Amino acid sequence: MKLKSLAFLTASSLFLAACGNDKASTTETAAESAPAEQALTTTDQKLSYIVGTNLGGQFKRDGLTLDLAALSLAIEDVNSGAPSRLSDEEVNQTITLIQQQAQEMQQQAREAQSAENKAAGLAYLEENAKKEGVVVTESGLQYKEVVSGEGAIPTADQTVVVHYKGTLIDGTQFDSSYDRGTPAEFPVTGVIQGWVEALQLMNVGDKFELAIPSDLAYGQRGSGQVIGPDATLLFEVELLEIK
Repeated sequence: MKLKSLAFLTASSLFLAACGNDKASTTETAAESAPAEQALTTTDQKLSYIVGTNLGGQFKRDGLTLDLAALSLAIEDVNSGAPSRLSDEEVNQTITLIQQQAQEMQQQAREAQSAENKAAGLAYLEENAKKEGVVVTESGLQYKEVVSGEGAIPTADQTVVVHYKGTLIDGTQFDSSYDRGTPAEFPVTGVIQGWVEALQLMNVGDKFELAIPSDLAYGQRGSGQVIGPDATLLFEVELLEIK
């Protein structure tokens, strides 16, 4: 953890000191300056390599490109005590520009993911609706009764206890009370809209399979690292109790 923190601080400092976006220059510089064989024997060499690996990996993940010659120059200037070759205004302008470019790239990627998820979700729902036992409500919610219970049906102002498992349409699991070994308890209206509707169709003892369109789930915002924008969600839900 300490090395990662050090790498993060180093990356931040280097980013402020030298940040370029000339990909061709970076590639050429790296090819020309990289030694054919570089022994990493001392602690300083190993630490430097670790910091460089973390720094390079972070910038690659962020879609940024460094000019290695400018990077080396910045380090030399700092070590020698030389003044910065960039004014504060140039530093701020460059950082602002890079941030804007990064935001644009993120937005474009999110829009592309959203469109892909929408298309895949619609295709899945169309096929799922044809399966035996699947009911499609006016809102677009799809459900299938797997186990039939005979208990009461919860109302919007009540709290329920359920067991459930949630997956994406590709089978990726994002949540499961079964895995935690403890049922979940929450107000009927305290969950996504697809659940709010489904719970008020269930009797205690029922087990439903749900296919929830994105507009009845998390919509464009998605949720966490797994549920992307406009993702269609699948659930297995058992209604155990009404509080």
